[in-house]
Amino acid sequence: MAPKALDYDSLNENVKKVQYAVRGELYLRASELQKEGKKIIFTNVGNPHALGQRPLTFPRQVVALCQAPFLLDDPNVGLMFPADAIAKAKHYLSLTSGGLGAYSDSRGIPGVREEVAEFIERRDGYPSDPELIFLTDGASKGVMQILNCVIRGEGDGVLVPVPQYPLYSATISLFGGSLVPYFLEETANWGLDIQDLRQSVVQARSRGITVRAMVIINPGNPTGQCLSEANLREILRFCYQENLVLFGDEVYQQNIYQDQRPFVSSKKVLMEMGLPFSKEVQLVSFHSVSKGYWGECGQRGGYFEMTNIPPKSVDEIYKIASVSLSPNVPAQIFMGLMVNPLKPGDISYEQFIRESKGIIESLRRRARLMTDGFNSCRNVVCNFTEGAMYSFPQIRLPPKAIEAAKKAGKVPDVFYCLRLLEATGISTVPGSGFGQKEGVFHLRTTILPAEEDMPGIMDSFKKFNDEFMEKYEDHRGYSRM
Repeated sequence: MAPKALDYDSLNENVKKVQYAVRGELYLRASELQKEGKKIIFTNVGNPHALGQRPLTFPRQVVALCQAPFLLDDPNVGLMFPADAIAKAKHYLSLTSGGLGAYSDSRGIPGVREEVAEFIERRDGYPSDPELIFLTDGASKGVMQILNCVIRGEGDGVLVPVPQYPLYSATISLFGGSLVPYFLEETANWGLDIQDLRQSVVQARSRGITVRAMVIINPGNPTGQCLSEANLREILRFCYQENLVLFGDEVYQQNIYQDQRPFVSSKKVLMEMGLPFSKEVQLVSFHSVSKGYWGECGQRGGYFEMTNIPPKSVDEIYKIASVSLSPNVPAQIFMGLMVNPLKPGDISYEQFIRESKGIIESLRRRARLMTDGFNSCRNVVCNFTEGAMYSFPQIRLPPKAIEAAKKAGKVPDVFYCLRLLEATGISTVPGSGFGQKEGVFHLRTTILPAEEDMPGIMDSFKKFNDEFMEKYEDHRGYSRM
């Protein structure tokens, strides 16, 4: 009998090529151990609320009222909810065509897109057109929509930073394109060298690949660096010269843990560059309610803004968005609340500022605790997490450890991370899941565990690491950069 359509051997081969380390072998083993009763600290994914971050009060109050609008008719509603939350809920319900249970426009609620446009204009100092803003089910869905439009086949390549967030490698595989890596330089605080970028394009073209797009993740995931304005200008000039569309993954723009390099958007730098760049470079920028001090990962709210994309192409992107009918409507309201926040004088303002500042200041301290903790360990070196939610230490594995990994049939950093998980319950992601230079090994962990738990976690890591190194070290040398 012929194989059925969903038999493994007859599945779409692109589906089988997809790798997604964040929920890969380590995560599956951690889940097994958890079922067996072992305490697991899931630091494998940037999921703040799962690690104890409390939701911001005001947005949840507003969305609760939108979800249960009959509460607005209750004479005691003012005893349960502040007046500004009640007013905001009425505002957002007035923008919908039937409340949260009704489809919205495929691009998202027009009034919320206007709020996003106003936010971008305040942030960058340049106008934004709500017709060129699409609300999406998290930034990931937006990235997938645009990559689907860019990739026509395996001959089309997308420049992706390595180490990279595996959304990009997985989606490029799924759509049958070719990932073209460009390596970030660890010794230069994960900086980007334009000469290396040019070399990546030359090598791809020599293999018959047409490079059509470039991805930047700023602040970086998994690397945590913030791109400077000078670096962004170089990147945009490069995209102009090479005729590439730039994907600006800017979902961590609220997560900044130092004052030397604040977040600057790709759009702002592009506009400041003036002609011909500001009218020629195609840019799609992405943002999300999942990160920052909101951490609303489960709500799946995101947007993308298009710059210099021709109207006919925008129409095609709208058509593809329409296949899903509508992005998640409650998430759109979360996005509206994020981009149009409370103002001084609002009843809930002081509480909102206290909660949001508390989260960011704690993350700043945790970034330092984790970096210092890793750097105190034998054969571990780690750049400071300038932004985003991750630490990406390099683990200098002794040759005997690499040999033991080979005997066990494991990639060396997978071997190390599995041992770490079994010994401590700390679930990380091996650097090989993000890409790294040959012979160099890393792991990625979030900086999200509760601040009071962080010293204990780092002590546990240090104890494991030093025992691991003692076991495998023969003083002949290590894997290194």
